[in-house]
Formats: sequence, C-alpha cells, structure tokens
Amino acid sequence: MKTILKSFLIGLFILLSTNSNAQETLNAREIIDKANQLMRGNSSYMEATMMVIRPNWDRTISFKAWAKGTDYSLIYVTAPAKEEGQVFLKRGKEMWNWVPSIERMIKIPPSMMMQSWMGSDMTNDDLVKESSVVEDYHHKVLGEETIEGYVCYKLELVPKEDAAVVWGKIISWISKKEFFTLKNEYYDEFGDLINKEVLSKIKDVGNRTIPTYFEMIPLDKEGNKTTMQFEMMKFNIPLKDDFFSIQNMKRIR
Repeated sequence: MKTILKSFLIGLFILLSTNSNAQETLNAREIIDKANQLMRGNSSYMEATMMVIRPNWDRTISFKAWAKGTDYSLIYVTAPAKEEGQVFLKRGKEMWNWVPSIERMIKIPPSMMMQSWMGSDMTNDDLVKESSVVEDYHHKVLGEETIEGYVCYKLELVPKEDAAVVWGKIISWISKKEFFTLKNEYYDEFGDLINKEVLSKIKDVGNRTIPTYFEMIPLDKEGNKTTMQFEMMKFNIPLKDDFFSIQNMKRIR
C-alpha cells in the first residue's frame, strides 16, 4: 500500500512539474513581444538626452517623445538651440519632419528610414520603430547566456522575405525573469556584425523595471558611439490618435 501511494505521489509531482514548466515555457516570438511591450506599453511619454560621440567632437540632443502602439510616434527636439522645435511624426507607414527655422514640412520617404537621425548612429527607423521586431522577423531561441548577472534568452531574428528591413539578422539577449533587453547585435545581409547596442542602468521607471541607458556602437567606425539616457518615462497614458497629426506638429511644445 505504501509503495502504491509513494508511486502515485511521485507521478503526481512529475505531472504537476511538467504542467508548470509547460505554462512557463514561451516561444521566441512571445519573448520578443514581451520585451517590446515592456518598453512601449499601450502608449508612452519620455524625455531623453542623446549624445553623439566622435573621435574629435561630440554633441548633445535632448527631446521629448510620445508614442501609441506601433503606428504613432511624435518626437519634439528641445536642444540644442539650432535644432530646437524640430518635430518628427510617424503615422502608420508615413514619416514627416517639421523644420520651424525654414517653416517647412518634409515627408521622409521609406528609402530614408535607414538614414542617420540628427547625425547620430541611430536611424530614423530606430527612433520611430517603423519596422516591427515582432511582425517583420522570424524568431528562434539559440540558448541562454548571463549578462551583468541576468540570465538571458539568446535569440536570433531573421527577416521575413517580404519585410522592408535593412538587417540580415539580429541577435538579441533578453532577461528571462524581467523580459528587458540587455544587448542587440545587428548584422548585414552578408552576415557581418555592423552595430552593437548595449542597454544598462536598470531602474524602476513608470511602474516597470527597464534599462534607462543605451549605447549604439558602429563597429566599422572606431571611436564613434551614440548614447541615450532616459530621464523620465510614463506608460499607458491617455493619447488620442489625432494627437499624432501634421497640424499638431506645429503646435506641440
């Protein structure tokens, strides 16, 4: 009788453990989606400072940014004085730039999404997230690695055939417990590593724990780097779709 009871309990324990592990197991797409949602929320507002570092000079750019889902983004440049008041808007697949110094509205074509934003190592696409790491890529878990004490999923993102993206592959490290990204590597279509992105300074911000400091390092340009410090972030704030309008670009402050 004791043997039967013991066997039953062991079997029950194994069954419960298996079900628990099955519930906790996520596929690669779900991991990427969780990491993406952590940094976006349904909507968000942030204030950030970007530093463009070059071997012989550097410059600082400050801005405010609002976003709603993956379709709407608006960025207002607050410094330096020369660029203050410039506004960048993304609505769906379209992007616009308002330049108050010449009172001109410029539509940015898809061919310019991978151009440098404000002379930095960030692209227009990086700032407004035109391409979706969730929808435009196939995802695969390569294994696990520990970065700065955090056990991370190591994932490979390969673009779908019809996706309008520039990278031939992205390797991403996402913490298993918190689901924030700690590192990204960007490869070209030939498999060469072009850019490395490192995220750090983990803090509690806007009701979640996220990295607040980014470094984008182009590996083919020695001494070049762009950093971004998030100084304030709010998530899931009320924002109407018409906030992200061409008319509002000229009014926003």
